[in-house]
Amino acid sequence: MFPPEIDYYRAGSVVEAAKLLLQHSDSKVLAGGHSLIPVLKLRLAAPSALIDIGRISALRGIAADSSTIRIGALTTHSEIASSAAVSQRAPALAEAAGMIGDPAVRNRGTIGGNIAHADPASDLPQVLVCLGARFVVTNSTAERVVPAGEFFEGLMTTALGDSDIVTAVEVPAARPEESSAYVKFAHPASRYSVIGVAAKVSVKDSRCTAASVVIGGVCPTPVRLAAVEEALVAGDLMEHSIEVAAAQTRDSLDDDEVLGDIYASAAYRKAVAQVWVRRALTAVIARSS
Repeated sequence: MFPPEIDYYRAGSVVEAAKLLLQHSDSKVLAGGHSLIPVLKLRLAAPSALIDIGRISALRGIAADSSTIRIGALTTHSEIASSAAVSQRAPALAEAAGMIGDPAVRNRGTIGGNIAHADPASDLPQVLVCLGARFVVTNSTAERVVPAGEFFEGLMTTALGDSDIVTAVEVPAARPEESSAYVKFAHPASRYSVIGVAAKVSVKDSRCTAASVVIGGVCPTPVRLAAVEEALVAGDLMEHSIEVAAAQTRDSLDDDEVLGDIYASAAYRKAVAQVWVRRALTAVIARSS
């Protein structure tokens, strides 16, 4: 199918893009396009205008210091996956970026477009929530920072206002005692996440002192598995403790929120979720030892 007729504007700066968004109601921002264009072709969305920010060079690049990795919104998945700074200081994010789609998608799709689209089958939202990332959001008059855990509000719904643009993602760099990992059950055709689990642990004296475990692909937004985290911190780092912690997955998922589709029903997703939680915990604990 072909998209409907849409006005097109190429913005030269973030401020110009934000002003264009205000001038054209029901318009959409175009970054890499790999999330938005398929939706337009299927006519699941029909915005009045597209505001192309893809050539704003200030929105590209990765900068890291001892405490934070700052990633420009137009940085591609491929650039994130191949970044030594991200691999060393936020390994779960590098892993997730490397699992997105295929090389064509990874070389064109952007982190800002990915999170603004807020597809529940995406890989990055659950990782960024798990790692405690913050999103820099800019409009024509101001800039604010939104914690990842407060950004995703529903199915393809975020905290972005009508003229807001994600301009950067700030990820806390892992401390020496922290490790993170990401695993996913990928749809064999689309490579979207049927179930994706991000885990981060802090280990001291061979015991888990803190944990963050977030699952995606199962509900409209990433879900932090509080019961799994509590069980993991309460136990040691042996295989039995991982099994006990993963078994808490079902208690953290609301039956009314679990998604189902032609490939994987809601009941199937909920039944299989703890398998992938266990795999994520096994991976992150192996990395921390």
